[in-house]
Amino acid sequence: MKETKAWALNGFIGLLLFFAALGLGIYSFTQERFLIGAILIVVSIISLTTVNVVQPNQASVITFFGSYLGTIRKSGMWLVIPFSSHKKISLRVRNFNSVKLKVNDIDGNPIEIAAVIVFKVVDTYKALFDVDSYEKFVEIQSETALRHVASKYPYDRYETEGYSLRGNADEVAAELSTELQHRLSVAGVEVIESRLTHLAYSTEIASAMLQRQQASAILSARSIIVEGAVGMVQLAVEQLEAKGLQLDEERKAAMINNLLVAIVSDRSATPVINTGTLY
Repeated sequence: MKETKAWALNGFIGLLLFFAALGLGIYSFTQERFLIGAILIVVSIISLTTVNVVQPNQASVITFFGSYLGTIRKSGMWLVIPFSSHKKISLRVRNFNSVKLKVNDIDGNPIEIAAVIVFKVVDTYKALFDVDSYEKFVEIQSETALRHVASKYPYDRYETEGYSLRGNADEVAAELSTELQHRLSVAGVEVIESRLTHLAYSTEIASAMLQRQQASAILSARSIIVEGAVGMVQLAVEQLEAKGLQLDEERKAAMINNLLVAIVSDRSATPVINTGTLY
């Protein structure tokens, strides 16, 4: 079953019926018409059970002796079937902040991950009757989906191409929202957005992974420096030859060696004056 609209009338009719029956009942007692007065008092009491007040962004689920009659979504005071039960449920947008979960990524590295889930109830029947507690259901399924998505990707990509948790946070969040929507549709819940709020290596491997990241950054920087140094040396040789200074292969090799050492070294070069020759 799905949510249906409940039968309801303006609630002020119920209040009018209550005061009218109560007034007539009291008047009947004063006229010593006790049977009519008692009936009218009972009618006034019954009329009170028909009044149902619904707040903005709230729904009222109506049941009658175990039967689902429908849901009132429009705010205000409404007149419903007497002796029916009214269960209120919030339609507001809510957040769920997951705890920090320890998960192994696809490479087996332990990581810590957490997310925030933005959701709201869109089907009150499913939220109340298809699951035991939809709020607890959202909590458990959100953590389960987060674990499943986190285990499908590595924390970071160092050599190969592809998605990673750190480098593709938007894509991972979109996949998490899709999987959550599939899991939570049974509870009548719509997932509006999901975002990662915490992502880090677990404490037992954090220092080792930090050294790996530092080494990778150093290698990447060295590669850029060497590439620039080769270009500078090539430009220097071409300019010297363009000005008529011819160098043999051994002098070129010596000059290239000196320039590369001076440019690539992470320390300032110490010049050495050579008063002799290479031969």
